[in-house]
Amino acid sequence: MSVVGPPHEAAGDAEGSPEPEPRRRAPAIRPFLLTTGRVSAGGTGPPMPVEAQVVSTSAGLLALHSLTFEHQEIVAAGRRPLSLAELAAGLRLHLNVVRVLVEDLRAAGHLAVHRPNTAIAQDLSVLRRVIDGLRAVPDSRDTLRDTS
Repeated sequence: MSVVGPPHEAAGDAEGSPEPEPRRRAPAIRPFLLTTGRVSAGGTGPPMPVEAQVVSTSAGLLALHSLTFEHQEIVAAGRRPLSLAELAAGLRLHLNVVRVLVEDLRAAGHLAVHRPNTAIAQDLSVLRRVIDGLRAVPDSRDTLRDTS
């Protein structure tokens, strides 16, 4: 007797290419359960900015299999640098939930968090250099953009 699986497990099209994987469902657990009711990581400083870069540490990668669900996913995703916003979007979790979990993992030594230097971000000379650099890039016809 053969058992037929759900329609999304079909063999693919006539050319033999597999069907794309179904999208991962959002977690059914309420966000406040993931953070044990906390809305901030408990630090006295400002909240972690959305552009902060998150990277797994070697200790975090070694402890990967002993971590629980979301913690494990965050450390695994941090193998390459990601912003906090990218991490939240990729895991399909609320940004503030990810902030709390990332701060917990940072405190445990599993993640390194690199905050942007806000003094540089507010420096107008940096913005001017970025604009000048973009104007120096030729367009598709190999002509420089207007420099005015």
